[in-house]
Amino acid sequence: MRCLVTGASGYVGGRLVPALLEAGHSVRCLARTPAKLRDHPWAGRAEVVRGDVTDAASVRSAMRGMDVAYYLVHSLGGGPDFEERDRRAATVFAGEARRAGLSRIVYLGGLTPAGVPEQDLSPHLRSRAEVGRILLECEVPAAVLRAAVVIGSGSASFEMLRHLTERLPAMVTPRWVRTPIQPIAVRDVLRYLVGCARLPAEVNRAFDVCGPDVLTYREMMRQYARVAGLPRRLVLPVPVLSPRLSSLWIGLVTPVPGRLARPLTESLRHEVVCREHDIAGYVPDPPGGLTGFRRSLELAVQRIKEADVATRWTAASVPGTPGDPLPTDPGWAGGDLYTDHRRTVVDAPPEAVWRVIEGIGGRNGWYSAPAAWTLRGWADQVAGGVGLRRGRRDPQRLRAGDELDFWRVEEIEPGRLLRLRAEMRLPGLAWLEMRVGRDERGRTVYRQRSVFHPRGFAGHLYWWGVAPLHALVFGGMARNIASAAERGAGDGTGDGSPGAPPPAGAGAAAEGPAGPARRRGGGPGRG
Repeated sequence: MRCLVTGASGYVGGRLVPALLEAGHSVRCLARTPAKLRDHPWAGRAEVVRGDVTDAASVRSAMRGMDVAYYLVHSLGGGPDFEERDRRAATVFAGEARRAGLSRIVYLGGLTPAGVPEQDLSPHLRSRAEVGRILLECEVPAAVLRAAVVIGSGSASFEMLRHLTERLPAMVTPRWVRTPIQPIAVRDVLRYLVGCARLPAEVNRAFDVCGPDVLTYREMMRQYARVAGLPRRLVLPVPVLSPRLSSLWIGLVTPVPGRLARPLTESLRHEVVCREHDIAGYVPDPPGGLTGFRRSLELAVQRIKEADVATRWTAASVPGTPGDPLPTDPGWAGGDLYTDHRRTVVDAPPEAVWRVIEGIGGRNGWYSAPAAWTLRGWADQVAGGVGLRRGRRDPQRLRAGDELDFWRVEEIEPGRLLRLRAEMRLPGLAWLEMRVGRDERGRTVYRQRSVFHPRGFAGHLYWWGVAPLHALVFGGMARNIASAAERGAGDGTGDGSPGAPPPAGAGAAAEGPAGPARRRGGGPGRG
């Protein structure tokens, strides 16, 4: 079938497109900024057109020749008039779907609590319910899927849960942590969305979609702590935190912006549990059943780790399953990142610098503070880690996947880039990246970046505990790699095996700020 997807740059939409393609459908994406979709792994397999759901002409053009249209846009945290904007967009979309003669509209909305009048719902849920009603009243058959909390790496709900649990061993919480919730794994949401493309024409209704488990938010936090290997969290609910205060608190403690946290917390004031499971009559549950909450956490935690390595940090590979993380996850999804940048102009050709870079580690050492590196290796061994004892496979050449002391080669672009992932015992994830190239004046430039993704409060303490050593370790490394390259170029050996590093600062000009920095983001990016 020919499917139009709106919201393809969003969390669910970005996963739905490859899932539809995998199911054999053709896909067209309607996007206000098509450039945002060009780096998706599926970009070359789906058509992308420019438009806005509030603009009838662009929606009409996008729907031309389509069979099914997915409506996955919502002004979550979008300002005081977001309900009016959502109402207008849904009205335009429904009207153009009727004119285009589509066979189906599919919408992912929010699960509303039973027995609560619509006027008493949060603005966020009230708007979701209204959009669903507008689409159902259209002459085109519609399927409105109503979900509570979606659990998946990078989802706002998961990231809020994750960071609250990781960063606060004990917390005073609002009373909504005792509200029963029935979450659903993102992979099951995608299964239902894809399946709805082939619903019979007479189906025009809403469906509750949930996972198999009903829990309170407090139970969800405790389960996350167990899955993540954290000590048991102490949660003390109090009745004094309003949704607004809760959102400010969440915005302070977690990377989730307050403007997103508020509608999420407002939606948790009432019990959100499925009242029916009729969707299974049209889209059968998988053979092993729907994904349980604990399993969805395990998948999300594992893929968050993989995302920092395979998706957000390196060139993204095609995700293996619909629930895999994608490079367009929200920028705040990965939490805090601490970075240390160094830039040095080198009086030697790039090839000489690369020989030094590729020869690093093992017997050649790390070009700075050898006692500090040795001490760190011993400490890692005492903690049960690999230490510096692994050395390197080849004294001169590296390849992706090689062990290199307590690092592993994650990516190598010969002559240009070496990226290492730390495998020592750390309260977080760490990388060391070394690049060589030329600047706009034709000079050889060596760039070095270390990145640390902390895990819990201990991770933040670790970074700031070792920060005073960064000038010695990382600054010395950048200077001495440059000096070794200059000596190798000068004596014609190009050896990259300088023996003892030269005095700090010898022969190389360092430029730009070099201190540790902190930013909030989903991954280290592409340097």
